[in-house]
Amino acid sequence: MAWFLTVWIFLLLLLLEEGAGGSISSSSSSRRCYKRVYSFGDSLADTGNTLYGASTLPQASEIIPSLNLPYGETYFHHPTGRWSDGRLIIDFIAEEMGIPLVKPYLGIKSGKIKDWNPLLEGVNFAVGGATALDSSFFRDKGIFASTNYTLSVQLDWFINLLPSLSNSSSGLKEILGSSLFLVGEIGGNDFNHPLRIHKNIKEIRKYVPLVINEISSAINKLIEVGAQTLVVPGNFPIGCNFKYLTMFQSSNKSEYDEAGCLKWLNKFAQYYNDMLYAELNRLRLLHPTTTIIYADYYNSALRLYRSPTQFGITNPISSACCPLTDVNHPTDLHCGSPGVIACVDPSQYIPWDGWHLTEAAYKLIAQGLFNGPFTNPKLDLSCVHNSEI
Repeated sequence: MAWFLTVWIFLLLLLLEEGAGGSISSSSSSRRCYKRVYSFGDSLADTGNTLYGASTLPQASEIIPSLNLPYGETYFHHPTGRWSDGRLIIDFIAEEMGIPLVKPYLGIKSGKIKDWNPLLEGVNFAVGGATALDSSFFRDKGIFASTNYTLSVQLDWFINLLPSLSNSSSGLKEILGSSLFLVGEIGGNDFNHPLRIHKNIKEIRKYVPLVINEISSAINKLIEVGAQTLVVPGNFPIGCNFKYLTMFQSSNKSEYDEAGCLKWLNKFAQYYNDMLYAELNRLRLLHPTTTIIYADYYNSALRLYRSPTQFGITNPISSACCPLTDVNHPTDLHCGSPGVIACVDPSQYIPWDGWHLTEAAYKLIAQGLFNGPFTNPKLDLSCVHNSEI
């Protein structure tokens, strides 16, 4: 274990120029015309796997809030399984690329989505509640994990899908090489699950190398089968998360920053992001012909909390849109439950249901990624999309 820690420290000192916790920029950029997206992750990227995965469960809508309105009300006008009032970051990336919104794997596998074209479209494997670590890790520690669809399971889904993409190695190489791989956000739930039951933060910090190792392993496997461009997001500033602000509310004002976020939780998120960024640098050295892009979700989101009016937001942190409540008067009601009332205008809010964000917030965060400066190297989605292989 000593050698492992030594390598991490060396990478942090040698390769981490500004750190993932600060604004990042790079003179280099990714310049390929991406024709499709393959996505892995949790509820921040789930475009419907929760919906199709739960379709066989009795009374699924009573168990899973995102299967009910007002989830999906803003853009789709009906629930899609997305954990927001509308589109997610992955949706805005697809729109920027000029491709169809990425369809969920479980809908394709079940045959309920019939118009998927493997030559023209990618696949989304992300599932709400997913973790990077195996479910048994949490069971052994007495921590509840809401799904068994972990990163390794999602990766297996992708590997099993490969024969349906092309019947030749050259064809598969062309398809994967012209695709954008979005590996995350994943790992956040590995920390959310223990935080929800008030596990000590020192204990949770021990999970960080394990989580990053799983992400790194997945990246290596994707590169082995042909991925050439991968976007790997870091964690959000979880100290600004509405649910955590209610769970860990403190009368000590020194625990909060100028935006009203909890310093100790944001410090943990920065620690994780720095370690992830260092690992991505190590992978870049191992795979010099592959483009590995770090997506700085942390700072792209943090600017919204720090300067909300600049982005047209009037309720950045003190209240959630659904159910309509505030930090000082939390409620046990859940968004999507019968009788729950959402705010009139979600675009004025950052928090949607307390854990997840509004479509408006996700759009601003996504714009920070493809307009800069919150990816390293720069994520260039500006080329004209050509749907022909």
